[in-house]
Amino acid sequence: MAQLARWARETPGKVAAHFPDLGSSVTYGALDARANRVAQWLVSLGLEPGDGIAMLMDNRPEFLEIAFACRRAGLYYTPLSVHLRPQEVAYMMGDAAAKAVIVSPALADLATAMLRDGATGDVPRFATGEGLAGYASFEQALAAFRAPAPLPERPVGREFLYSSGTTGLPKGIKRPLLPFASREAPEWDMTWKALYGFDADTVYLSPAPLYHAAPHAYVRRTIMEGGTAVVMAKFEPLRALELIERFRVTHSQWVPTMFVRLLALPEDARTRFDVSSLRCAIHAAAPCPVGVKRRMMEWWGPVLWEYYAGSEGVGNTVASPADWMARPGTVGRPVNGVKLHICDEDGAVLPPREVGRIFFEGAPRFAYHNAPEKTAAAYDPRGWATLGDLGWVDEDGWLFLSDRRADLILTGGVNVYPAEVEAVLVQQPGVAEAAVVGVPNEDLGEQVHAVIVPRDATETAALREALDARCREHLAGPKRPRSYEFADELPRSEAGKLLRRILKERYLAPAGTGDTARP
Repeated sequence: MAQLARWARETPGKVAAHFPDLGSSVTYGALDARANRVAQWLVSLGLEPGDGIAMLMDNRPEFLEIAFACRRAGLYYTPLSVHLRPQEVAYMMGDAAAKAVIVSPALADLATAMLRDGATGDVPRFATGEGLAGYASFEQALAAFRAPAPLPERPVGREFLYSSGTTGLPKGIKRPLLPFASREAPEWDMTWKALYGFDADTVYLSPAPLYHAAPHAYVRRTIMEGGTAVVMAKFEPLRALELIERFRVTHSQWVPTMFVRLLALPEDARTRFDVSSLRCAIHAAAPCPVGVKRRMMEWWGPVLWEYYAGSEGVGNTVASPADWMARPGTVGRPVNGVKLHICDEDGAVLPPREVGRIFFEGAPRFAYHNAPEKTAAAYDPRGWATLGDLGWVDEDGWLFLSDRRADLILTGGVNVYPAEVEAVLVQQPGVAEAAVVGVPNEDLGEQVHAVIVPRDATETAALREALDARCREHLAGPKRPRSYEFADELPRSEAGKLLRRILKERYLAPAGTGDTARP
């Protein structure tokens, strides 16, 4: 927060963030002043250092105001996905012990459903902008704090994020607050600044929702370095290219699905925009097909930087454009002094080009909130941590991903665990068994595919309609099956364990396509 105050003093009229789809911008001076007022208000609610709030917000200036205010007031803030269902919101707010919730009227349908279903509990509720029935006015609440004022010296607040769990329930990642005296201390891992070149001249395009960890982190980092963020309301390929040209964007972050959609544009549409200002286009969240990345490099030049990491912060690898071109398919080597190990099921370290579980050594420990058993599963007896992914390294230590977490489906950069989807499907009358796998999708990377064993094989058409309706009611959009298959039985081992890999193998592209790096 100290960095924002610094830029507000030195360059108060400089734009901290553009919101072009809303037709608005916020300067450093205005953002700092609003964040101070919001912080005063949050303190007035009786929120103590270490307390938390939840936010259901689209990409708008208030998101940044509230986030920076929480950092200044020593509070945790939990951004909620706009794809959640009320029961998921209720779980996250309860688990995080959120003591207030702030919503955006643009998300009125979900906000109203949250209220109707009691997902917000009895905590104070506020809505930004023009307001929303059942929620107090955020702007009226701020009216009592019309000017910036000194605040108590509190620890530096921070985001309290959730990632998907192996059972489908989100896992909270809550890290300690930074003492007030250390408020200007750098993050533990500052490689993003050194490698990607963020500084006061950075113009960063964010095409993704701010409630996601990486977009939020990089918009915040851009502002704390004195640069300018350009925040899209949602990703649209042509709009993204237009904004790169219009604002002379230097930095950006993407998921491979966005690259696919950009490349799908007609040639004349793609080439009419000037993207020569781009110095660094970061991508992560899902494996990027080799062919897709090659085409992006041919178009944008050698500016694509890739990393492999997770919200848990157990370690990360980075591949520069030159690194990747020399070793197509690599996701990099570890940075910041962290060591990488590939281990078999017994924990033995494997030699180069042997596939095993990816472990990191040397990063600060983390813990899943209220889930000691999940925390324990992330570490081995040596204290090495894993995200559960499989991969291999070459003789020089460059990492290649050979598979993702055992059952995880990555669709458009969103994590989906089959167990959660299956739990909804099997509750539908007429379903005997259900299994969910990820199948290739050219646009999304993977799509959710459901294999259903019906109780009556003659009623599959009606059953599919009923399953669609149930999934729309109980599952967020990315988690809903996009395709169905009806089968007489599911493949199982002699012990009765579902052999999910057999289902997946039906849909995997054959080896030798040239689009996947192999050891």
